[in-house]
Amino acid sequence: MDTIGTYLKRARQARGMSLGEVARATRIPSSSIERIEADHFDDLPGEVFTRGFLKAYATAVGLNPDEVLARYTANRRSVSIEPLPVAAPIAKVGGRRFGVAIAFVLLLLLFTLALSIVMRPRGYDRPQELSQGPVTSGSAALATTPSDFVRGA
Repeated sequence: MDTIGTYLKRARQARGMSLGEVARATRIPSSSIERIEADHFDDLPGEVFTRGFLKAYATAVGLNPDEVLARYTANRRSVSIEPLPVAAPIAKVGGRRFGVAIAFVLLLLLFTLALSIVMRPRGYDRPQELSQGPVTSGSAALATTPSDFVRGA
């Protein structure tokens, strides 16, 4: 049994076609047609292109494209190439959103603290003894100067 390249080359020669004629009819570069006839499929651009080239070549030389593809598949070591599974990205638990939430809460607390300091009414934050004027009890006055405290007035 002939290889796929030999099979296509014999069909091309039986129809009396040159490589250039097949290249023009199929719009496949002559170098790719030579690689197909030499069974150098690994030198072609890719599996999809290889199958397309084989279908176009088979049609140009009057062969059944499905039969040519079946022969190609039977002669290849790997019938089909399975794409590698793409691993799903690992989801971070909490991750960045958790950090943003903490930053937002801290900023809110700082803003509330600053607002309460700015908006606090003046005078109410002093102790009651200092917020009232001098109080006299009976005839004795409270000490109002530091020297009065020392003397014990």
